Amino acid sequence: MAEAGVASRRKSEELIAKGHVRVNGKIVTEMGIKVDHQDKIEVDGMPLEEEKKRYILMYKPRGVISAVTDDKKRKVVTDLLEDVQERVYPIGRLDYDTSGLLLLTNDGEFANHLMHPRYHVEKTYVAKIEGVLTTEEIKKLEGGIKLKGFTTAKAKVKVMSKDKKKNSSIVRITIHEGHNHQVKNMFDAVGHKVEKLARESYGFLTLDGLVSGKYRNLTRQEVAELKKDNK
Repeated sequence: MAEAGVASRRKSEELIAKGHVRVNGKIVTEMGIKVDHQDKIEVDGMPLEEEKKRYILMYKPRGVISAVTDDKKRKVVTDLLEDVQERVYPIGRLDYDTSGLLLLTNDGEFANHLMHPRYHVEKTYVAKIEGVLTTEEIKKLEGGIKLKGFTTAKAKVKVMSKDKKKNSSIVRITIHEGHNHQVKNMFDAVGHKVEKLARESYGFLTLDGLVSGKYRNLTRQEVAELKKDNK
């Protein structure tokens, strides 16, 4: 179902558990049942047809939700897709007020690989923070910060500029995890509030050639490289 673009793997499991899925006319609620192309699969009475795989790199603007729907009727990233017929969804998420590189796909296996921490996909962010980091604070960020429920892995931190008059600075930080609000929480933990945040790269991918709100398809070579990195 995830590969056919119906929903993410987790959402697909929920649909199965709630009895929305039929295989050869019978409701299926158990996970892991094997099917092939000869089986007739329906979701809420609609036949399941495998979609063409789609891989999209988007420059997400601030003020847009990294989701396909929002109960508060706010704009979501899929609202920005003008010529995409496939039912794609974001790989991971960026906060509502965070901009930058976001990947979308309808390939569930590909998405799960990229999101799994053991594959160490580096994500680089540029943050405008209150105050100026000390050498000791940089060492703490790079060595691992204890947050609620976990300790972050080692990070790379570089102060790009300082403005002592405005009491702010621009910092580039690279992590390979993806916990909710992780970058903001890391800076908070060393006493610096994030005023603005953008993700400028994901692995070897960058935003070169894109402006905010626009997107492009990943090339076959880029998709192959990402899959190769995750084997």
